Amino acid sequence: MKVKDATVIFEALTSEARVSVFRLLVKYAPDGLIAGDIARMLDIPKTNLSFHLKAIVHSGLASMEREGRNIRYKANIPLMQEIIDYLTEECCTGNPDLCRPKLKRKPTKERLP
Repeated sequence: MKVKDATVIFEALTSEARVSVFRLLVKYAPDGLIAGDIARMLDIPKTNLSFHLKAIVHSGLASMEREGRNIRYKANIPLMQEIIDYLTEECCTGNPDLCRPKLKRKPTKERLP
């Protein structure tokens, strides 16, 4: 992954709302959710949600597909894994396998709400 590509992805997650939307899409992968369900589940007005979803889709972290009158959004799990790999490839002096067991631990509630 190129630094420029990683930067676009990080920029897409620069707000609490966008991180929450993406985490919700990851939770409901691979099926994804329609926009109305995302708005209801996160209590985000649909107009605000549309703005955030546009940035997430533009980054490639999610895709969208029309289902009749609705639009379904799906997390791009392979890209999420790629960005995690990008961040950790130089971990432990270039030996990421030494760090991987530590990285697989589930975060505590204190660190992530």
